[in-house]
Amino acid sequence: MQSVAAAVARLDELADSPVVAELARVFADAGHELAIVGGPVRDAFLGRPVTDLDFTTDARPDRILELVTPISSAQWDVGRAFGTIAARVRGETVEITTYRADSYDGSTRKPEVRFGDSLDDDLARRDFTVNAMALALPQRRLVDPSNGVEHLLAARLTTPGTPEQSFGDDPLRMLRAARFSAQLGFDVDEDVMQAMTAMGDRLAIVSVERITDELTKLLRADRPRRGIELLVETGLAERVLPEIPALRLEIDEHAHHKDVYEHSLTVLDQAIDLERSRGHEAPDLVLRLAALLHDIGKPATKRVEPGGAVSFHHHDVVGSKLATKRLKALRFDNDTVASVARLIELHLRFFGYTEGAWTDSAVRRYVRDAGPLLERLHILTRADVTTRNRRKADRLAFAYDDLEQRIEHLQKEEELAAIRPDLNGDDIQRVLGIRPGREVGEAYRFLMELRLDEGPLGPDEAERRLRAWWDARA
Repeated sequence: MQSVAAAVARLDELADSPVVAELARVFADAGHELAIVGGPVRDAFLGRPVTDLDFTTDARPDRILELVTPISSAQWDVGRAFGTIAARVRGETVEITTYRADSYDGSTRKPEVRFGDSLDDDLARRDFTVNAMALALPQRRLVDPSNGVEHLLAARLTTPGTPEQSFGDDPLRMLRAARFSAQLGFDVDEDVMQAMTAMGDRLAIVSVERITDELTKLLRADRPRRGIELLVETGLAERVLPEIPALRLEIDEHAHHKDVYEHSLTVLDQAIDLERSRGHEAPDLVLRLAALLHDIGKPATKRVEPGGAVSFHHHDVVGSKLATKRLKALRFDNDTVASVARLIELHLRFFGYTEGAWTDSAVRRYVRDAGPLLERLHILTRADVTTRNRRKADRLAFAYDDLEQRIEHLQKEEELAAIRPDLNGDDIQRVLGIRPGREVGEAYRFLMELRLDEGPLGPDEAERRLRAWWDARA
């Protein structure tokens, strides 16, 4: 949180921008109120980049469109029914929404849209007080009826009215509380947490797509751990991502094992740190989902072995299947589902490397199996080391350094990322005198195994080996 003086200076700078100044002039000349509202005002106080320009006004949608058309290069009225008109002004996209005074019937999160005439009333219906501030234009007057600035200074997240009323109007706001807690680093008020705990069943009226959108925004936050912990603590995770609270496995006096829930959150933290240190500019949703979910197969595979040790055999394979099922239920796109599931399936592969030197063939297979996910697998595998035993952690880090160096060396020699057999399908058909079919596929796989085991053979040697394999097969 920056100083109030600095925030005021940023708000002045925002009001002086050509886009805002022009809109303020047009609406004032027409006798209408206009205010920058919500996120841009909040972010000015927090010193965060202002990426969206959201305005609110007493003008009705048709009038908004009439006013912005002469000063904009494009207009969109897809949100007209909800009072929102979007436009492209001086190269920037803005959204302008009529004051709202909606009512809800409790059976759906879609309101009965009613337009209002008061900025204060419009702000009172917003989700959290830190988002219920506005900068009235052109006066540049801060409008803050719910003490949002005070709550920003205290790093508190609370609602303008009672949380029960707010969440009853729109249950998705409960997930937003977790997301904003993670994005802003704010503490959620106790009464807000109590309402989240008591009203979890209200999420049933929210579409899967909206829930997934909030989870995605949460995971892309700088530190999503805070929001995930809030979802688990309030019981909301049981309703949207139940595999996470299930990781809190019971630890008894006879079968001690690592706290899988805490371990998974630590892996997520470490994956994000590595994501940044390795030069990834944008948050990697696939990597973060894989880090969070990589051990969700453990509850189903937990076994207490003779002597009291705990094992989780094949939890990588089970976890991959569980992740696929959950992410499909949340309607993530197919590429995301497949990539997360594959990373979970592969996340234990490296640990065999420390048990004995891998052959070049094993390194090639590691690269081939990871495919385009190799960099993410590097990060996930490194992040999965959470032991407090410094000697063990160093040994694993050194081993993975060695593996990455060997991969880099082999890639330079063999272009592993595009590894192919020495003969293609057409070559196989020509050499063996066969037509396209199952036998061509079998021959291709034979040559691929040779390529992985021995490296490049050259066309002549590959043809000799292929003929010998074919003769022996007959």
